[in-house]
Amino acid sequence: MEKQSRCVVVTGFGPFGEHAVNASWVAVQELKKLGLGDRVDLHVYEVPVEYQSVQRLIPDLWVKHRPQLIVHVGVSGMATAITLEKCGHNNGYLRLDNSLFCPDTQCCVDGGPECLQSSINMDVICKRASAAGLDVQFTVSTDAGRYLCDFTYYRSLYESHGKSVFIHVPPLGKPYTAAQLGRALQIILHVILDIMEQSEDQINCDHNH
Repeated sequence: MEKQSRCVVVTGFGPFGEHAVNASWVAVQELKKLGLGDRVDLHVYEVPVEYQSVQRLIPDLWVKHRPQLIVHVGVSGMATAITLEKCGHNNGYLRLDNSLFCPDTQCCVDGGPECLQSSINMDVICKRASAAGLDVQFTVSTDAGRYLCDFTYYRSLYESHGKSVFIHVPPLGKPYTAAQLGRALQIILHVILDIMEQSEDQINCDHNH
């Protein structure tokens, strides 16, 4: 039976602060060039570093594409490896965004739980991506930084009931090239989609018995 194509949305961020060229958006554009194979319908978006834009855009992406997975990519000046974030946080948003705004409540979703975990096992993804033999390092984290990255991840996890992933990349050249970052994203997405497919096959198999 021919498997239907999967819809995947990947976002990167626009410029902010000292990141005049945001490595996350460069990496996402590299991924778009590489593609994810014929069976994956890949859509990419550049997200402004603004809380209000994120509040509008993330729900819209879910409604418009109904993707099986959304992956958000952000840059971290502290990262030296490709970092898979396990969870997003609801509170603590004090830093002003590009439009000099921050939420009055300092939170993402009023009344939402403090922490939302991705339903995708980042430890397994990290292990498998590391085993792919790329010349990049992968690691996992539970703190996405309480700025637009964390805010976007929480909003997306809230909308998707956990079917989101957030990946932090280092700034360009510290140490990786754009091509290396794009290839790393491609490997991570292949690993996630393989795992999702295996678990679906398992469910279908269980139903058939």
